[in-house]
Amino acid sequence: MLNEQELIQKAKKGDEDCFETLILSCKTKAYNIAFRYMGNEEDALDVLQESFIKIYRHLDKFNEHSRFDTWVYRIVVNTSNDLLRKNKKNQHEEILVEVADHEPGLEEMYIQNEESCYILHCLNQLPDDQKEMLILRDINGFAYDEIAEMLNCSMGTVKSRISRARQKLKEIYLQAV
Repeated sequence: MLNEQELIQKAKKGDEDCFETLILSCKTKAYNIAFRYMGNEEDALDVLQESFIKIYRHLDKFNEHSRFDTWVYRIVVNTSNDLLRKNKKNQHEEILVEVADHEPGLEEMYIQNEESCYILHCLNQLPDDQKEMLILRDINGFAYDEIAEMLNCSMGTVKSRISRARQKLKEIYLQAV
């Protein structure tokens, strides 16, 4: 089994199987990022496809001192932002509700769904840069250093933006409560 560095080297030389192996290792998280940004499956898949094309075309420019998956996620974030800027159309909100092993009652499920909808509504009221930070950190679980690398900024900037975004989200949330 080849390690990531060997896969990257072979992929840079045109080995499509190695490229596919690299992409498959981060495809699920890349899709989740695109989905959270775009709000629907169709646009998320478009972002994913466009991102993978960019990755393939620019693989020779990948700085091997970085992690490959972080580079991929950065491209997905940038591609999502590009597409959002292009189509300032109404986004459809899709709520993902995870059901625990024990099945909650209908009333509890309804309350959870309403709460999720309201939180997403509040999240969508944030400025794009703050929304981006919360999606990457609190929804997708990226570490501060990974976000800093993806967005090409310092870790201190990431931490302060996340703090401001959480405070703003809290203010928006509490306005209607």
